[in-house]
Order: sequence, then C-alpha cells, then structure tokens
Amino acid sequence: MTRTRINPRSRLALWAGAACFIVAAMALDTKVVRIGSSSDVQAEKFSPAAYGTTEFPKVRSVVESRAVDAATLAAAVGKDQAAASAQYGVAADAGPEIPVKFTGKAGNEDSGVYEITVPGVPNSVHITVQTGPAIIGTDLRDATGAITFGQFHNQIEYQNAGSALNKAMKQDVLSKVDTSKLSGKTISVVGVFQLTDPANWQVTPVKLDAP
Repeated sequence: MTRTRINPRSRLALWAGAACFIVAAMALDTKVVRIGSSSDVQAEKFSPAAYGTTEFPKVRSVVESRAVDAATLAAAVGKDQAAASAQYGVAADAGPEIPVKFTGKAGNEDSGVYEITVPGVPNSVHITVQTGPAIIGTDLRDATGAITFGQFHNQIEYQNAGSALNKAMKQDVLSKVDTSKLSGKTISVVGVFQLTDPANWQVTPVKLDAP
C-alpha cells in the first residue's frame, strides 16, 4: 500500500483553514450585547440600594394613608383580634401587618427600642418603637401586601428587599432625629407592626416627629 505524504505547507494550510472555520462558527453563535441594553444581564441585577430608594416612599405613603389610631386599634383588638386584623391589617406569614399612628411619651430605651406610653391605650398593651441602629424584621416590606416573593429571583433578593427598605427608612426618617435622647419626650409616630402578640406591639416607623 502506498502512503500519501502531505506536504508540510499543505498541512499548515489545512490547519489554518480549520481554524478559520471554527472562528467563523463561533462568531455566528455569538450575540453582541450593548451595556445598558435590555439584553444586558447586568441591567437586570437586583440593586438593594436602588430598590430601597425607589420603593420606601411608596410604602410610607400606603402606611400613612391606612394607619389607625392606636387607642382605636387597641380597643378593636381587645374586642375581637381576628376581626381587627381583617379590618386594619395586611395578611403576612406570621401574622397581619397593621399600620398604626399615635402620640405618646418615650420611656426606657433598650438597644434603640423605646417603650412608649400612649393615652387611651390600656397598660396591658406594651408599645415599643424601633429607632436603630439595627432595624429588625420585614414589617416595611410586608406592610402593603404589594411586595411579594414572586417579584424577585430568589429568597436572597426577597430578604435583601426588606433590608433595603429598612435602610432607606433610617436614612429618610431616623437620620433626622436624635434617637439617642428620646426618653422623656412626647413623640408622634406613624408605623407598622406585625400583630402576633396582642399585648406587644413593636412598631417600625415610617414617620417619627420629636421636639
């Protein structure tokens, strides 16, 4: 059998041709994406800071418009908690989120959480307000019922949305108040809390006025 010998130059030409074919195939299969376009993956990446800045004013507006006077709410809860929850609250996993408003005297403080004595509210109802630096919970995220898990890619984004709203609230509301010196002062609060224990309301504010 006679073996055909390929000239080195011919072999090099074959390799070069094959390489050109592969490069051309890759080019046909490659999509050019302009940064900032609708196809840019980076444009779809969730930004907690941007989310908080955009969404907190909306949450605040809803909470302020739906907030019920604390004395009225306490009487309603005391009479029929389920009915009060249905009338004033927004359903959430652990219990309804209820927007509330009151003016009362700030008492003892523990890690940025103040006890508030509110006229017309029974002593059996313990009201506190979060003032930071740590704002815990997802009351702001869950307050309106309009922010749902399905709007996010995963649980991490959903949790980050709650933290982002808390941070935006701190910047817009609490940064304008000397929260270290509220004890003994009469303050006005609009906020939201989750009604899990009718005797304990820990309120996350969307508005806090102090003299």
